[in-house]
This record gives sequence, C-alpha cells and structure tokens, in this order.
Amino acid sequence: MNRMFEPYALGNVRLANRFVFPPIKLGYGNTDGSVTDRQLIFYRQIARQGPAVVIVEPVSVTADGREHPKQPCIHLDGSERELKKIADVIHEEDRLACLHLNHAGAAANPTLTGKAPKAPSVMTCIAREGRVSAVLEEEEIEVTLAGYQTAAQKAAAAGFDMIEIQAGHGYLVSQFLSERLNHREDRFGKDRMLFAREAVARAMKGAPGLPCMLRISGDEMAPEFSVGVETRLSLLEFAEEAGICAVHVGMGNACFSPPWYFHHGSLPEKPQNDALAWIREQTFLPTVAAGRMGRRKRIQQVIDEGLADMIALGRPLIADPDLLAKWRAEKDDEVRYCGYCLQGCLHRMKSGQFLGCNLNPEVGLAPLSETDRALSVLVAGGGPAGMSAAFYLSRRGHSVTLAEQSNRLGGQFALAWQAPGKEQMKDGLEALVRSATTCGAAVSLSTRVDSDYVRSLRPDLLVWATGAVSNIPKIPGLEDQHTLTVEAFFKGEKEVRARRVLVIGAGRTGLEIAEKLGKEGFEVVATKRTDPIGSMMEAITRKLLLMRVDKMKNVTLMPHTTVKAFFPDKVEIEQDGASKFLDPFETVVIASGMVSAAQPAEEIAGTVKEVEIIGDAREVGDIFSATHAGYELAQRH
Repeated sequence: MNRMFEPYALGNVRLANRFVFPPIKLGYGNTDGSVTDRQLIFYRQIARQGPAVVIVEPVSVTADGREHPKQPCIHLDGSERELKKIADVIHEEDRLACLHLNHAGAAANPTLTGKAPKAPSVMTCIAREGRVSAVLEEEEIEVTLAGYQTAAQKAAAAGFDMIEIQAGHGYLVSQFLSERLNHREDRFGKDRMLFAREAVARAMKGAPGLPCMLRISGDEMAPEFSVGVETRLSLLEFAEEAGICAVHVGMGNACFSPPWYFHHGSLPEKPQNDALAWIREQTFLPTVAAGRMGRRKRIQQVIDEGLADMIALGRPLIADPDLLAKWRAEKDDEVRYCGYCLQGCLHRMKSGQFLGCNLNPEVGLAPLSETDRALSVLVAGGGPAGMSAAFYLSRRGHSVTLAEQSNRLGGQFALAWQAPGKEQMKDGLEALVRSATTCGAAVSLSTRVDSDYVRSLRPDLLVWATGAVSNIPKIPGLEDQHTLTVEAFFKGEKEVRARRVLVIGAGRTGLEIAEKLGKEGFEVVATKRTDPIGSMMEAITRKLLLMRVDKMKNVTLMPHTTVKAFFPDKVEIEQDGASKFLDPFETVVIASGMVSAAQPAEEIAGTVKEVEIIGDAREVGDIFSATHAGYELAQRH
C-alpha cells in the first residue's frame, strides 16, 4: 500500500499519489450556477493532504442535461469564472483539479427545463420515476456535441489541469452506445460509437493541452439495457487511439441499476472484481477503480491482483477527509470509516437536500472555533446524539461529562449495524465511540442521571440525549404473548421462541428484523398498518432488502394490516378493512416505532442553569439527525 502514496505519472502530469476523488453531486451550489463558500470549503477539505486528483462534481455540457437544480454549470456566461474558484482552492492545497463533463440524457431532470428529457431513442429511465424521454434530433445532437467542446474550453480557461468525460453509467454517451437503447436509423444509430467518438474528439479539441480521462461502467449490471461486451471493447480501443490518459471504472447504470451505480454496501465484491479484471485484460491504459474502496484491505487486494493502477475514494473521504493522511501515518485506528449506507449522502440528495454524512456533520463547513465562555457540561445519554455533543463541545473547550445508563456507548447505533447488509456500519459506530472517549470528556458508564447525580456535578449546562424507547401498542391480549422489543431483539436479551414469529410494524427496523429472522429459518409474518413496507428507508436499501425478502418463502409481508387482538388459538387482524384471523405465534416482535424517552424530571431541570434536549429525546429521527444535533448544539454554545 505504501506505493499508493508515491508520485505517479499520468500522461503529461505528475500526481502526488495514486488516489483520485471521483465526481460526487453535492447540492451545495446556487441555482444560478454560482459557487458557494460551502463548495469551496468542501473541496479544500478533500484536497488538503488528500487525493492527487480532485474531480469536481459533474457539469452538464448543455442546460438540458442537468440532473439537479444546484448542479454547477459550464454552459452559462461566467461559468468559467465561478468554476475557477474551485480549481484555485484545489491548487492551493497542491492538488490537481479535474472537471467532469456529462450530459444525463434520459436521466436528466425535466423539472429544470419543463420538457421531457432527451435521449437517442424513446426510453424510460426507471430511476427518474419512469419518465419517458423524447428523441434527440440531429440538430440537437450537434448542439450537444458542440457543448463538449465549449465545456472543455471553459475548463481550460478556469485553470483545470484535466478533464473527464462520462461515457458510462447509463448517461447520454452510454445511451448512444447501447444497442438495447439506441434504435436510431440515422448515422448515430448505424454507428453507435459515433457519438462517443465525436464527444471525446470535440472535448479534446476544446482543451488540447489537458489530459483527458474516460469514465465508464465496468459492468452496467442491467442486462436488458447495458452496453454490450463488443461495444465496450470498441470503446476501450478507441480510448487508446484517441489519447485518453486513463480509464475511470465504476459500476452500474443510473437509470436501471442504481444500487450498483451508487455501490451500496450490501452488494458482493466479485462482480466488480470481475469487471476490473476484464478491463485490465483489454487495455494498456492506466485504470482507476471506483466504488467501496474505503478500506486498506480492499485497496491492497485490488493492487495485489493487478486490477487497477489508481483508486478513487468518494464517500470514504466525505466521512473522513483526513483518511489518507491517517493511512499514510499508519493511524488506521483513528479513521472514521464510511459504512456505505447511502443514508446521509444519496438519500438526502434524492430528497432535494444537500449532501451530508451520518458520521461527519462538518462536511463542507468551517471548523468550530474555541469558545470564549467555557462551561461545565453534563451530557445524559451515550447514543449518537450524546456522543456527538460530548465530542464537539469538548473540542470547543468546554468541560464535559458524558453519562450513560447502560454499560456501553452507542445507543440505537450499537444495534443498527446488526441488520443484514449493514455490517460495515459497525466501523462507523466504533469511530463515534472512539471520538467520545478520546476527546477529553469524562465518560461514566452504568450511570443514571438523577437529581442527586446532577447536584453532585453542578453543571452549567445539562444536555438531555437519552434517546428513544419502543412504542408499545395497546392490543388486547398482547400482554399474554412472548414479546420482544426491537432493543431486546438486537441485544439478545430474550430468546425468539420456536419457529413462528409475528413482527408488528414492517417499517425500517421491522423489515430488517423480518429478513434477519427469515435468514435464520423462522416462519415470519410482518404487518404494517400503512403502505409502503419499509417506509423511511433509503430507497436503494429498501429495494435491495425487499428483493432479498421476496425470495424467502418463509417470510410474509402484510401491508395495510392492523393487529386487532390476540387469542389463545388465533390472532385477529384487519387488512384493507376486512377482518381476518391468523394462526397463533410463539413470538411477537414489537417494531411499531419509537417514542422519545422521558424528559428530565422537574427536580433535575431545576438544579441547572440551562437544559438542552437533543436527538431522539427531542424528536425521534435517525442517526444522521442525531449526530448533527450534537454538532449543532456545540455551534450554539
């Protein structure tokens, strides 16, 4: 792994190391295309002692190819002036700036133009809520190709050191390449490579002095829509002939296989390894491996097996911008590892918000300053909100005591990673625990925060972060059942009896429990009063989980179903307004949501000057809202 930190020659440029930051949509910009302070702070965080090449988030070569309203622009007057601000920040950290050129085609966002997205032929982008595209006319194709040249010219004018052209992942170039999507009868259909060749040629003509990378999908993982093997081989041969300096290899298709495009943490590694190996066999060009590369062991495997020359790190650097510096100093135990859950990043972007991170509330924000009024602070509760508050308040210079009633820190986060497909989230939990226990705060486990304890410490500020508890529904006969709450289930405090289990509440956690029990061989019925099943889950996580559960014959999901009563020999339910009965269950798991834990008693609140209630104790949310609540509290004090 040490050679990954050595200088590396790529085309006519010299890289400080073999790491690349890939193009990741941020949502930090202004809708008029102007660059914000948060964008500049973000790219400075990434570039400082970071990857040799920082590829800026995608820009569309024409206005009709954009994906979201806060995407940086290259097509507007003054675009190069705005983008130069980003390039300058990256250069100030002694790193190379690369601009990623794209047109989303059928994956473009029609709400930005008020028109249907344009593609080579009529097609439906499933990930865009099934919107049907209109066909690009030849005159429009020429305008788009001209956009590649103009965009490259502006990239050079803005001071970028490199450009990258998106030719994969189901975007416009890939749509032209695909024999399954491109049904044109003109020259762009008879020669499906034509658009790709022209786009690359125009871009390289626009910026003749800049090295050009080509971004592709190693495998689009969507057999009915993917670019065929022969076409992919032709693309790689063309890349060599055209003078492309490196091939940046991701996976998936933005329209038809988003889980692979976004590299969800539950997916197997073998298809990616196979794709990288195939590309390595087909081309002598240097390759960049992208997707879930945020573990030293994984990188070592890719390098040892000769699968790539360089490594792209995106979400791992969002979770911990100092990742490379820590690896280089062999301080692996200090790294805040991304769990590839997509919850704080992709889930927020798809909801129209800006990019965030469950583990790093500071992404894109200036560092917290030291307080000019140090307080004595007691934080009650060692879950994500409490640990975050203890860490950031300590870093600001306050004297903090973190008290947790149980014998370990973590709260709900200590349970979340146990769900199938979430195992890598455990590393993030350990990072939060480590930050809370090494920040200088006094940590007191197995400690109940009552009025006597508060009086003994006499804090200036009490932070109440005691989390949430299971909501127990009032169902006749429930008290006679063998029941487990979500907490008891994941902690293993009570056994799951026999083989037949009812899960009340097939939301996020209930659905995860149903899958886990199904894998263990139990017969499971999971009910939910409303639809959809697995609501509040990140969309890709939910889709993958439902696909896995659908293959389990021993798991039955029942939306629009309310459990009405338990009897010794049956269970009464109401489904879609009709009364029905189920056979009895040996175990009932209660996953019908959470409610905030009890607020601080009057005698506790009356002993301190100020009380702040944060996290689930204030309003039940998720890990993202909990960790950010602790950070935002520190901002205020």
